[in-house]
Amino acid sequence: MESKIKSILLVPTDFTEVTENAAAMACIAAKSLNFKVTLLHVIDKNTKSELKKENKGIESVFYQLQEVANGLIKEYAVDVDIIAEEGDIFTTIAEVAQRLKVRLIYLGTHGKVGMQKITGSFAHKVITSSEVPTIVIQKKKFKDQFNKIVLPITSDSGPWEKTKWAAAIAKEFKSEIHIFHLPGDALDDVVTMITSHFKANDLKYVTQEADKSSNFTKQVIDYATAHDANLIMIMTNADKGFKEYLLGSYDEDIIFNTSQIPVLCINPRDFNWRKIVPV
Repeated sequence: MESKIKSILLVPTDFTEVTENAAAMACIAAKSLNFKVTLLHVIDKNTKSELKKENKGIESVFYQLQEVANGLIKEYAVDVDIIAEEGDIFTTIAEVAQRLKVRLIYLGTHGKVGMQKITGSFAHKVITSSEVPTIVIQKKKFKDQFNKIVLPITSDSGPWEKTKWAAAIAKEFKSEIHIFHLPGDALDDVVTMITSHFKANDLKYVTQEADKSSNFTKQVIDYATAHDANLIMIMTNADKGFKEYLLGSYDEDIIFNTSQIPVLCINPRDFNWRKIVPV
């Protein structure tokens, strides 16, 4: 009998420490969820330039990928595949994710080191290029896998998809969800709707109202840090034509938070902005 096809966690790598950290976190998740991990290196102009400096051929990329995969298999006892494709990180990662129907992308972000320097605006482009949710990982290592998730709520017109993703992730990782929201009657109603959905799905949650007079982004990060959260969830905004996704200063401050808490970025796929309603 054929074994059931496993869901895939995709990890783009340029062989730096931070992408190794992303791969390790993906492997921990894959072991817990019985998923598999696929390592991807995009052979772009940076890769070719680096190979030329070292007088190496393209085949060395595959050898290096396999070496990393073998180490992960040995340490975490999970299935790890490798892919190396020519292209650029802004389109190829999304194309591979779509082709493989991956569940999540684990994206390691870092400063001006490594071949592909996935940081700042580069990271933004990678995150917003794909409909697949992306978990942004920095250098800090987290032992626990998303057992506490902070879900910021800033508007009564947020997509229902964000709530459903929070529920799905919380179910898989047996997480407690911390709903952190701005004050106001409209948002109180939204929180009531969200918690009703969580109750119906037997999920653990707590709610916390923010201080209206203080910077909300800072409060989210401070709250997540103080409560030892290991995931923050945000949703990007769609443009007027719903053909591109945008990241504002709020998103950037959350994604590159100084506590280095991983951030799950969800690009809206429904393309219908609507109020959160119970289903």
